[in-house]
Amino acid sequence: MEMDLWLEKANVLIEALPYIQKYNGKVIVVKYGGSAMVDEELKKHVIQDVALLKLVGFKPIIVHGGGKEISKWVKKSGMTPQFINGLRVTDEDTMEIAEMVLSKVNKSLVQLMQNLGVNAVGISGKDGGILRVTKKLSEGKDIGFVGEVHTVDTSLLNTLLENNFVPVLCPIGLGLNDSYSYNINADDAACAIASAMYAEKLAFLTDIEGVYENPLNPDTLISRMSTSQAEEFLKSGNAGGGMLPKIRNCIDAVNNGVNRVHILDGRIAHCLLLEIFTNKGIGTLIYGDEQKEGFEND
Repeated sequence: MEMDLWLEKANVLIEALPYIQKYNGKVIVVKYGGSAMVDEELKKHVIQDVALLKLVGFKPIIVHGGGKEISKWVKKSGMTPQFINGLRVTDEDTMEIAEMVLSKVNKSLVQLMQNLGVNAVGISGKDGGILRVTKKLSEGKDIGFVGEVHTVDTSLLNTLLENNFVPVLCPIGLGLNDSYSYNINADDAACAIASAMYAEKLAFLTDIEGVYENPLNPDTLISRMSTSQAEEFLKSGNAGGGMLPKIRNCIDAVNNGVNRVHILDGRIAHCLLLEIFTNKGIGTLIYGDEQKEGFEND
């Protein structure tokens, strides 16, 4: 019985081998958010996954949010968080809080990575002019210091990767036409960075298992879909409110140079490893129409 358990562990490693070989030296962008950022145990699992990806030859980049933490500190400051169409209304005071909170979250993730013996560097989109933005409007309304990514300068990211560091980036950008800081939706920032880096993979950690054909039926999880299938799915009206912009980001990322995009449930321990290194995977994989399927879940 004990030997069977050892053989099972060996088979898991063998199953991962072709993926390790295929993705050695390739860039993967992990958009880290949702419950996995709040639960300390899940946070540890995510960082362990990224550390392992790094140690087996991937070049990971973490892009993280911090919306729940920002809202907590906005309330502590005596203000009420405001949102219009899902976007945070960000006046000067809120922007100051957002930058402070995201910096705190950023350094805590770097610390966890360092504790695992992997060198990480915490940065924002302002460092090295990585993210230059224009003001983002919501249905024509000015919602303050909220940015839309205009350009991505990958110089600093490439330098860090080439020198064996894991970049951990918070989504604050510099105004293209002014010197102000702007808060950026973390999904948008991850998508822009993955596209500019021509990443092999972009993984979104969310609070849902993936894309469902019928959101009310958990048995209808779609394990893989091409970009054209994803477009048809959006037209069908079956995409829930929060999933709609995420799928749109996935399609845009693939159309702009990212090879594969994964939507994963960050509440599942070690979801990144289970999706990337096993044949079946556990989330939804989106790939370009012209791509060959290759491995069962590559």
